[in-house]
Amino acid sequence: MTAATSVTVRVPLTIRRRPGRKTIVTPMTNGVSPAVTHADPALVKALARAFRYQRMLDQGLYESITEMAGAERLDRGYLGRLLRLPLLAPDITDGIINGRQPHSMGLSRLMEPLPGEWGAQRARLSRCHAPASLSDRRGEQPPSGSEVPQVRPSPKREIA
Repeated sequence: MTAATSVTVRVPLTIRRRPGRKTIVTPMTNGVSPAVTHADPALVKALARAFRYQRMLDQGLYESITEMAGAERLDRGYLGRLLRLPLLAPDITDGIINGRQPHSMGLSRLMEPLPGEWGAQRARLSRCHAPASLSDRRGEQPPSGSEVPQVRPSPKREIA
């Protein structure tokens, strides 16, 4: 019987803390820094899950989305929205995986209903969210007076 031997492998790395996640930073090798990706982990994970669930449906493992949602313990609505992701244009999917998605594209935006045509998907996803206030809108005319709600000052009450 041979004695058990152990092997120790040392890899020089540092762990950099960023808001919400930790990143492993590897050292430079031969004067070349490692490839850095800016892919959003939530988007990549959602795409991976979507393609996995689509493949399971295509293979006939489940008869319906409802059956799959029950077996996978997911909300049926969430699974339905997730299953729209494999229908994204290939360049959009590739951009998400390689971290080239627009900064305004988060998972909630990607889960919104999108058109089936790839050109229309590109156009919709390249636009930013609707501005929160009228002052954020550039190049648009302010609404007419009838559309702006009138704010009345509240009556002042004297405290006795």
